Amino acid sequence: MMLRFLTAGESHGPSLTVIVEGLPAGLPITEDMLADQLARRRLGYGRGPRMRFERDVLRLTGGIRHGRTLGSPVAIEILNSEWPKWEQEMSAAPGTPSDKLTTPRPGHADLVGMQKYAFDDARDVLERASARETAARVVAGALARALLSHLGVTIGSHVVRIGGAAVPTGVRPSATEFAAIDESEVRCFDEASAAAMIEEIKAAAKEGDSLGGIVEVIAYGVPVGLGSHVHWDRKLDGLIAGALMSIQAVKAVEIGDGMAQAAQRGSQAHDAIARDSDETRSGGFVRRSDHAGGLEGGMTSGAPLIAKVAMKPLATLNRPVLETVDVATGESTVSFKERTDVTAVPALGVVTEAMLSLVLANEALRKFGGDSLEEFVRNHDSYIATLGSTSSAARPA
Repeated sequence: MMLRFLTAGESHGPSLTVIVEGLPAGLPITEDMLADQLARRRLGYGRGPRMRFERDVLRLTGGIRHGRTLGSPVAIEILNSEWPKWEQEMSAAPGTPSDKLTTPRPGHADLVGMQKYAFDDARDVLERASARETAARVVAGALARALLSHLGVTIGSHVVRIGGAAVPTGVRPSATEFAAIDESEVRCFDEASAAAMIEEIKAAAKEGDSLGGIVEVIAYGVPVGLGSHVHWDRKLDGLIAGALMSIQAVKAVEIGDGMAQAAQRGSQAHDAIARDSDETRSGGFVRRSDHAGGLEGGMTSGAPLIAKVAMKPLATLNRPVLETVDVATGESTVSFKERTDVTAVPALGVVTEAMLSLVLANEALRKFGGDSLEEFVRNHDSYIATLGSTSSAARPA
């Protein structure tokens, strides 16, 4: 069984739609469960006015009956409360836009999208390229997260840098501390660092500028052996990196201590293995450290899975100063301005959780299979029960 999802819709269109295929039957799902994750995506100091007055209204249109999945594709709409303001401009009916955008923003998909698809209006590109699309990903991720929870997997994130303000090395929440992170205005686990991040945002906002940053996404309780070493496209490192890099404005992904390890010797970089009979979920083996970020040879090791994700500053500024060219006239000018955030780094963490959940849920379904939730969990539990015999099992003659 494979889990896959598809999103459709534009930022200012009537709705976003997501279809998720491959979920087993019997998975409990409620609208509130999905809405709670969407609400988390809207958090964060430095978000623009759109985040304050838009509401995410959901319509569950397929694959769920009486609060449980049916094994068929799940279809969900996220309605746009601003649609009446945009109904004419974004209409699907034949017509002509009232105001074409011809001054593409540096750092955005505007110009290359116009060139690639032969558009003369940047809105034909930016509406789909907008990070508003991540709302659909968060809904899909909420379904995957719900599935993983039945295997004892907990996924969360925290902000480790915004602009020049960063948390001290080694500051990391445990699985039981994720809930408290959303209480922080910047979703930062360290109070002093959070205060410094807010000052960075205030300074950038005063100048009409934007800020990027880094979030760390962590999965606790991941079973040993998801992914594979046998083919390049089955290695979980690559699957995770690709999913996280696909998020709008993300420019770098690091697994574990990946960048630091490039400057270390092997005696420092690798995680020593020890026996611990109490660690039944990992077959009685533990790592003394987690420099590898929970992945060895393209497979999960049972240690916490850790990735850092870097977002560039947003390409839309409240004080347009980036030089561009008006593609209609050929004249130099500055890029256009729309409502924007100073930073979306706190929201990025929620989106990384969704994408990591989707990758891990897919790999869990690949390994354990099952048409129903009961069968899926039973297959997982049987596998975990056999892990302890790995070291002592006799090789067949």
